[in-house]
Amino acid sequence: MSMLTRLFGKPKQEANVVTTLDKLNETLEMLEKKENVLKKKSNAEVQKAKEFTNAKNKRAAIQCLKRKRLYEQQIEQLGNFQLRIHDQMIMLESAKATTETVDALRTGAKTMKEMHEADELEAELEELEGADLEEQLLQPAIATPAAPVPVPAGKQPTHPAQKQKTGSYPARKNFFHVSVSCGKSWRIAKKS
Repeated sequence: MSMLTRLFGKPKQEANVVTTLDKLNETLEMLEKKENVLKKKSNAEVQKAKEFTNAKNKRAAIQCLKRKRLYEQQIEQLGNFQLRIHDQMIMLESAKATTETVDALRTGAKTMKEMHEADELEAELEELEGADLEEQLLQPAIATPAAPVPVPAGKQPTHPAQKQKTGSYPARKNFFHVSVSCGKSWRIAKKS
């Protein structure tokens, strides 16, 4: 591993793919130009062979046709090279598209996970806020002692819990109803 690779890391794969595709396109264009030149040479050899045949020079005409056959073999070989390059370009583009798709799916999954975690955190915060509100509402009621109820001499005081079972509350005006988002409700004595 070279010093520069250790310092700066490997170059990004996407840049390599683009560079490779550009290089393949340049090579393809060069092969097409060579193919066109060989086709022109092949056509020129056919014309020369016709001229030599008209001049009754069969030996020269046969040489021209042999060169024409060599040019056609080279043209066929260049065509095969072009097909290989096209195949390579298609595979690279497909691999690039697959990589981009996988990256997009990973990003989407990561975002969904973050959103789910944020929803859970928000639910926990709402629950904590509800508990804080509950504590704030109950704090004054817990801190103040209940007002003494005057009891006539010789009678036992009745407990509010017994009266609560029957559904009647003493002096309803002295209580207010507290309902909290967590579903619990209390009756708390008002300060007089």
